Amino acid sequence: MAAAEASEKSKGSPLIMMIIGLVILTALGAGGGWFLGHMVAPQIKTATAAVQAAPQAPTGEKQAAAAAGANGIVQLEPITTNLAYPSQNWIRLEIALMFKDKPDQQLAEAIHEDILAYVRTVSLQQVEGPRGFQYLRDDIQERVDLRSEGRVSKVMFRTFVIE
Repeated sequence: MAAAEASEKSKGSPLIMMIIGLVILTALGAGGGWFLGHMVAPQIKTATAAVQAAPQAPTGEKQAAAAAGANGIVQLEPITTNLAYPSQNWIRLEIALMFKDKPDQQLAEAIHEDILAYVRTVSLQQVEGPRGFQYLRDDIQERVDLRSEGRVSKVMFRTFVIE
């Protein structure tokens, strides 16, 4: 009987030691997290207060639009349409126009519609490879020149995706 009790104590002992070890490690982790949190929290509060006290400057799209408008650049709405052949393929273009003088939003909308109508007539074989892309750029630049009567100096491709 004494041997059975001794073996039970030895079996229970590692389990108890593991539980005690986990409790100690959990307490150390919680204490370390609390300590680091109190060291970092004042820096975060100071940075937040500084950001809130600073004057609000235009950010993101507003800032880009303001800078583009000042430079005579108009970002057109993305053009997404299917190709003429094969019709299951789609094309997406994001184009910006650089005006020589003051940007004209109505002219930009007319150019957008003209580019959309042209892209619908293009086949996949016409735009394959770097040479096909260059031909597409040249064709769009020519259409923009005709529509704008020389008021647009440059057509800038931001994205070109065929799916």
